[in-house]
Amino acid sequence: MTDTQGLEAVALTKTYGEGPTATHALAGVDLRIAPGESVAIMGPSGSGKTTLLHVLAGILPATAGTVMWRGRSIADMSDADRTTLRRSEFGFVFQSGQPARAACRGERGPAAHARRNRRRRGDGPGPAVAQPPRSARDGDAPPRASFSGGQAQRVAIARALVGNPGVIFADEPTGALDQATGWEVMNSLTTACRAQGASLVLVTHDVDVAHWCSRTVQMRDGLIVGEARQAAPAQEVAR
Repeated sequence: MTDTQGLEAVALTKTYGEGPTATHALAGVDLRIAPGESVAIMGPSGSGKTTLLHVLAGILPATAGTVMWRGRSIADMSDADRTTLRRSEFGFVFQSGQPARAACRGERGPAAHARRNRRRRGDGPGPAVAQPPRSARDGDAPPRASFSGGQAQRVAIARALVGNPGVIFADEPTGALDQATGWEVMNSLTTACRAQGASLVLVTHDVDVAHWCSRTVQMRDGLIVGEARQAAPAQEVAR
């Protein structure tokens, strides 16, 4: 049954090429993500996990199957509507954040979009989230060397959450960080998602990172081959 409030994939396939040389990155994936749920997608390189994240987020089109967001098929949206969806209802955090200057420039777009939406609705500023350094918020790009990997990721998290999105998509957000900094980034990410009621879809190779999520799904050869729920996600243990 379709969840009209969450994100759902039904029989997703993604094929590159044709004939005997075709690559089946997704081979029929069914996945439902409830509002506020955090899901880690794991698997070996080439298993299809990043392709799945990109198709769920509307970045890549599926070859077949359906992605539903709050009861609407993403494939049935116009290009303009999908762009609006990614700007206002989806947020993104990637492996190495964004270079400092790009992060500072990019924050203005979603922030301005969120402010316009709040003015139209008459809302207040919304839930507090982890904030980037003041220079990033004010649009004054500091020298790139002044941003550590952890700071860049915290800026990326703040940018991703600034419009109160329903889902955050994170692709190896700690892949370029040491263990201690990765712990801090995952604590910031999961705390902020929970504060805003956003779902989290996370791709990772790291079991310790996956433990920050309430559910882990395992992929192999373009299929989900198993899943497990965390009795006590790392966030709960850390508190």
